[in-house]
Formats: sequence, C-alpha cells, structure tokens
Amino acid sequence: MDYTEQTAWRDIQAHLPADFQLTPATMPDTEWWSHNGHRIHLDTYRNPDAKVKVILFHGVGTNGRQMTTILGRPLAARGHETIAIDMPTYGVTEVAAHALVTYDDWVQIGSDLIDRELARDDRPIVLYGLSAGGMETFHVAAVNAKVHGIVGMTFLDQRVPQVARETAFDPVTGAIGGRLMRLLARTPLRRLRLPMRLVSKMRALVNDKAALRTCLKDKTSAGNSASVAFLDSYLNYQPAMEPEDFDVCPILLTQPAADRWTPKYLSDLVLDRVRKVPVSVVELENGSHYPIEETALRQMVDAVDAFVAGVG
Repeated sequence: MDYTEQTAWRDIQAHLPADFQLTPATMPDTEWWSHNGHRIHLDTYRNPDAKVKVILFHGVGTNGRQMTTILGRPLAARGHETIAIDMPTYGVTEVAAHALVTYDDWVQIGSDLIDRELARDDRPIVLYGLSAGGMETFHVAAVNAKVHGIVGMTFLDQRVPQVARETAFDPVTGAIGGRLMRLLARTPLRRLRLPMRLVSKMRALVNDKAALRTCLKDKTSAGNSASVAFLDSYLNYQPAMEPEDFDVCPILLTQPAADRWTPKYLSDLVLDRVRKVPVSVVELENGSHYPIEETALRQMVDAVDAFVAGVG
C-alpha cells in the first residue's frame, strides 16, 4: 500500500491551511528503499539545483506524509530538496517479516539514509524532526557527523525524570514506564504492542479537538501502537554523544508556543547543556505540538528556510 490508497493523511491535511494541502500538482514523488528487509517509503521532491537537502523525521504521533505537508513541500517550493521518511511501523513503510523494530533501528536508518544521499552527491544535509523526531535528529547526528544542521520541534531526553513524567500519559506512567519497559523487554512480552495514546500524552498532539480526533483515527500515525521493545529502546536510549560534547553542527529549535505536550522548558534541559555549537530558538505563535495553525506554520517554514539557506 502507498499513499494513493491510504486516505487518512488526506483527512488530516484537511485541517491545514489551504496552501499547505497537497494537490495533484504538488504531490511528492514516491521512492522505495530496501533496508535490512524493510521496504521504506520516502516522499521526495528532488531538485538537482538545490544547494541543500533536508531530511524530515516524524515522531511517534505522525508520519512522513504529515512532514511533507507542513514542511517538505513548502521548503521544496522555496528551492530546497526534501526527503520525508516513514520509519518502520509508521506510515506506509513495509516492515520486514518477523522484525522487532526498536528506536535504535530508527537512529541507524536515519544515519544510513544520510550515507545513501551522500552517495548520490555531496550536497550539505540538514535534518528536521518533529516531536520525538527532534531528538532523533540529535541522536542521528551524534552517530553520523556528516550533517550541516539539525532542526527540532522539541529535543527530549527521556532519561530525565521530569521529561519522562511530563510527556507520558500521566505522571505515574512516566515515573515507572522506562524501568517497566526495560524489565518487560527481557521477556516474551517484548513483542506486545501498546497504543501510543495510552502510554504518551497523545491527547495533546493537536489543540483543535476535531483535528485531534482525525489524527487519532490514523493507525499509521497518532493511532499507532508500539512494541514494548521499541518503547524500552526509546525511553532508555543512550546517545553516542551527550549534549555537552555535541560539536557536529548548529541547532535550531522551532518551538510551538501553545504546545501542551512538550513546552520549551523540557527542550531547554537538553539545549542548555550544548556549548560547542550555536543554538537558536524560534517560537511559533499559537502553534500546537503538531502545528496546524497558519501563523505557526508560516513562521516555521520561514525559520527553517533561513536556517537551511545559512548552511548552503
């Protein structure tokens, strides 16, 4: 199945401003990438004249097509080459038979995608990530330093108790979740899949209630489930580089001002420790965690466009 057959993304994009909605004339190209038995889906806007490539990572409540609508196509319209990936178990990527996907796999896939793109040409690469994808850009850059910038819509270190408590379904889940998943991941229950809306604060993904209901119906994004093994690896991930040592590239945080899931102070717990590279912050007026608000979206596109142009 691909996005021509999957209709949930169309229902979700209907909540976006009109010029952020894909039309037959603005649809991305589809590419399929074989990786360790997975058939990974990529939304691409190839542009050999672009000076920079931007690779877009979704979080645990979105998918690659949702990254394309809010940022991939708008950046492409401004002359950048963009690639939005569906990580295994999300979007329309086909997971290898019997594979037990972990967050470590996501980081490795992100690194391998960088290498894949650099094998095509040597243009600079910038990573963008929404929600959990924000910290994923940091984790990927820490293992593959061939990137020229990272942009996150939050940078969350789930090893920090405050972050775990405030981003989980409730404080109790957050307080015990990491340890419980670590224990269960060592048992046959590691393959058990749990709805993300019951382990995370998915109810705060979008501030508009009608849009939230639409997102939660999508089993390939906000309505998805994750295995115990994935949750263990995500909650307890040990980065290749701590923030104090991060010296790879500049960092931009695009912080939605009305984010009810991950307020800025949670990202500050990571970014305040970064000393070796420039860190900048742009606040998105009235933006939800997954921003669908017109002003926030336009501010985000402007900020990322300027950041990308600065490394080109």
